Order: sequence, then structure tokens, then C-alpha cells
Amino acid sequence: MEFTHGVVKRKLGSLGLEVSALGLGTMMMPDNEDSIRTIHGALDQGVNFFDTADIYGEHFMQQGLFGGNEQLVGRALKGRRDQAILATKFGIVSPTMKVLGHPAYVKKSIDSSLLQLGTDYIDLYYQHRVDPDIPIEETVGAMAQLVQEGKVRFLGLSEATADQIRRAHAIHPITAVETEYSLWSREIEDEVLPVLDELGIGFVPYSPLGRGFLTGQIQTFDDLPADDYRRFFPRFQGDNFNKNLEVVRLIEQLAARKNCTTPQLALAWLLAQGEQIVPIPGTKRLDRLQENLGSLQVTITPEELAEIEHISPKGFAAGERYPSFS
Repeated sequence: MEFTHGVVKRKLGSLGLEVSALGLGTMMMPDNEDSIRTIHGALDQGVNFFDTADIYGEHFMQQGLFGGNEQLVGRALKGRRDQAILATKFGIVSPTMKVLGHPAYVKKSIDSSLLQLGTDYIDLYYQHRVDPDIPIEETVGAMAQLVQEGKVRFLGLSEATADQIRRAHAIHPITAVETEYSLWSREIEDEVLPVLDELGIGFVPYSPLGRGFLTGQIQTFDDLPADDYRRFFPRFQGDNFNKNLEVVRLIEQLAARKNCTTPQLALAWLLAQGEQIVPIPGTKRLDRLQENLGSLQVTITPEELAEIEHISPKGFAAGERYPSFS
């Protein structure tokens, strides 16, 4: 293992991309100076892996207003671009949420992201969702052209199936796959993770703290602000909320016995699932970032892993991951 300013670095995939063992998800960052200070603080502490997307912004999934987050990240990295590994995504169109993967759209999207981010290259470029109407071979073929042109260094996929990953990887090596993964979202363990291990592809879990639920900070539904998008997610509603909270309280008890916080334990569990895994917890606050980094110092014994497995086995979470958009 290598360290940067005390932060462990991990190899993401087998093609040479190396990043801090924890990244920073910027999806919900407000467009203000506090967010920029948080990104600068992350860099100062050795976090170099930043995740955004062309659709992200302060009002993402709240008021039907999309975009702007790339501009924020670009401003924060101005003058420090060489210190950062920058990941962004394309493929979800605002405000309809339609998924597009046509080669012409790929080329249009990269030029827009480069402009918004104020950079001439992207380190890791993801297809945000796979277009059901365009063969993934066509989309990845267009993405591969971006690598040849020097606009992109490495390619990624988000929320792709095992079959889609294999097909994409056959066209151009895929460096990383980003998918939701946490103690309450473990669906990818059956098929996706084995394929990633087989092909030497890194894994980037988003929402590693269960959209904040695994932090222990949400004790009642009313703890969510009135305009919070999570109010529409099934796992935060009704009986689902109460059942999920029971499990979080057991995780809290184990964390207390280990003298760490609940988020630190949840992240340490993820990090223990494989050296190719690099979670990207999102936060707006520097103190939360520092708390998350404390997970790198938490060691989980085999006995504790077994206890966690008993507390929160795969499939325990009540409710679907996403609301129905139909």
C-alpha cells in the first residue's frame, strides 16, 4: 500500500489508475464557498478522487433543476487539477431522466463536461446508465475514441449488469464500475463483484452510507427536511423506515464497542470487502470528511465481520432502492 498525506492509496482496476482509498462524492454539494473549502480540505488531507456528473447539481432530484456541479468542482480544482483524479459521467438527460448512449451523444457530452470542468481531460469517464436502446458496444466504442483523442484516460460504467460489463470490456478495457453498495444494498455481490474480480476491474460504491441512513443521524422520518429527495425513497417510508432503523441501531452498538462512529464502521466494512473497492461517500462538510477518513484506521476482525453479517445479511433492507418513476 502507498500513502499520500496519511491516506491509503488503492489501485482502481488493473490499468494503472491509483486513487485515495476513499473518494469524495460531490453530487449534493451546494454551489458555494463552503463546498469549495471542503474540496480543498480533501486535497490537503490526501483525498484525490472526486466524483461528479453532468446532471449533478445543488437541486439534483429536488426541484427539477439539474446540472452545475461540474462547474463547482472545476472551480474548486482550478490551480490544483494535477493533484486530482477526476471522474464524471454522461448519459442521463435533464430534465426527462431519459438515458442516452448514442455515439454522437457521447462526443457531445465529453466536450460539454470538459468545458464545465475547465479541464482538457477527464481521468475516469463513466456511462451513467446503460441505454437500453443502443448496444453497449456502440457506446463504449465511442468512449474508446475519446481515449485515443486524449480527452479521457480511463473508462467506467455505472449500474451495469455483469453481462453488460463483459460486453463493454471486450470493446475497450473498463477500469471501474460504480454502483450503489453498502450494508443495506448488497445486490451486486452475486454477479457483478465476481465479474469485476475476474476481469481486473475496480469497484466504486456510491451511497456507501445508505444515503445517510447508516450514519445514525436519521432517527425519524421528520429528521428529513421537507424538500429532501429521500422522502420519496421506499426505504425511508413507513414500516420500512422502522425496520431499517432497528438494524442501524445494532450497527451503532457494535461501533460503540469498537470506539468508532457508525459511519466509520460502515465504511470500514466496505473497505474490507476487497482491495479493489474505493467508496465515495458524499458530504458537504469538512468535519464529516475527516470523520469518514477515520474509517481507514478501523480494523474489523473476522469475528466482527461475522457479527455484521448476522446483523445485516444481504437483502435485509426493507423497501426498494429507488421510487417508481412510472
